[in-house]
Amino acid sequence: MTATRLGSKETPSQFDCYDDLASDEPYFVIRADDPLSDSLVELHAYIGAGQSGAAHNKLAEIMALTAEQPPRPSESPKYRETFAISQSMEAWRAAQRDAVRKVS
Repeated sequence: MTATRLGSKETPSQFDCYDDLASDEPYFVIRADDPLSDSLVELHAYIGAGQSGAAHNKLAEIMALTAEQPPRPSESPKYRETFAISQSMEAWRAAQRDAVRKVS
């Protein structure tokens, strides 16, 4: 018998956001099959909690994991698309802030 995993389609986390996403809101999924997934999620949690020391240590671990061979080469289309999504996220947040300012 396999244990049900928290944060899966089968068992979404309490804070699962898919149903709350605006139709035009960019999002990015880090899947468990990505070799950096758990470390990246931990890093996000440490930064969000203001635990800079733990975040620094986790980032050092990530850098050590990727020092010899990055999991995705920089010429990969997936790598380039990740940056495009990041830029879309930044632009979407800016548009949301602008809309709030216009209403205020």
